[in-house]
Amino acid sequence: MPQMPQALRERAIGMLTAGMSTRSVARALNVHFSTISHLQRRFREYGSTSNRPHNRKRRVTTPAQDLHIQQVHLQDRLRPATQTAAETIGLHNQTISAQTVRNRLREAQLHARRPHRGLDLTPARRRNRLEWANAHIRWRLARWRGVLFTDESRFTLFRADGRQRVWRRVGERFADVNVVDRVAHGGGGVMVWAGICYGRRTQVHFIDGILNAQRYRDEILRPIVVPYIHEHHLMFQQDNARPHVARICTQFLEAENVPVLAWPAYSPDMSPVEHVWDVLDRRIRQRVPVPTNIQQLRTAIEEEWTNIPQATIDNLINSMRRRCVALHEANGGHTRY
Repeated sequence: MPQMPQALRERAIGMLTAGMSTRSVARALNVHFSTISHLQRRFREYGSTSNRPHNRKRRVTTPAQDLHIQQVHLQDRLRPATQTAAETIGLHNQTISAQTVRNRLREAQLHARRPHRGLDLTPARRRNRLEWANAHIRWRLARWRGVLFTDESRFTLFRADGRQRVWRRVGERFADVNVVDRVAHGGGGVMVWAGICYGRRTQVHFIDGILNAQRYRDEILRPIVVPYIHEHHLMFQQDNARPHVARICTQFLEAENVPVLAWPAYSPDMSPVEHVWDVLDRRIRQRVPVPTNIQQLRTAIEEEWTNIPQATIDNLINSMRRRCVALHEANGGHTRY
């Protein structure tokens, strides 16, 4: 019998009991005549509007085995279902399938998903991240709004970001229409430096070649960062890349009286500018037409950087305290940011 909501079934039986014809009930409830007729016969035979219990396939694992399956996969999250199936003997010495293992895990709300690819956080790095979170977790919003967050990022002409999907039939995996060509080294790209703070942002600066400490000081710190920091009375944030923490750069910042925010190593999840790079990359990929050469890519980066709503940047700056709380709760480990 086609599935009907229980309330609708009871309403139909009530109308039939009141003397209405089967066709009248079907018309009133906008249901097919045969469905109401079948429901009426079932009610006369069994005295109930509920479906009869179905004969389901007997489970091949005991409750204890179900619990064991869940526990071994909680202890080893990368364990394949096929391994557990091969090592588990079900009822009556029956072998169980990998699908049975997946079903038992799904019943325990465990689902197979792609693992998050995070940085290698050693105990020392976790400890440093936790100490940093504890030191900054009580910062007021006004202090975070007075920080200039900076970073470099590389943009390439062609990149598979893992978000793209293709609709295909079984056996069509290698059909030309379902293949996305991979270009070596992304087909070329550019390195970009920029900074963000509450209410404003710097211009993007393109870096040609390899960025060393001397170039970082002469091309970015001296002409861009120092005037910007002094003009807007900001604190300077940068990660721990080698050019950033080189002696000539740290001494230069000290000589220029630029306050620098201490930053924990291996902590891109704490920097809001990382999310701005992702927003910028998405906007570039959505352009029509998509950039096909380096000059078009540079133009797209400059235009889309200025087109990012300032409210998006401000919201990311405002999330800093939540990031610190998340890092504290993770005990210095990975966070959702």
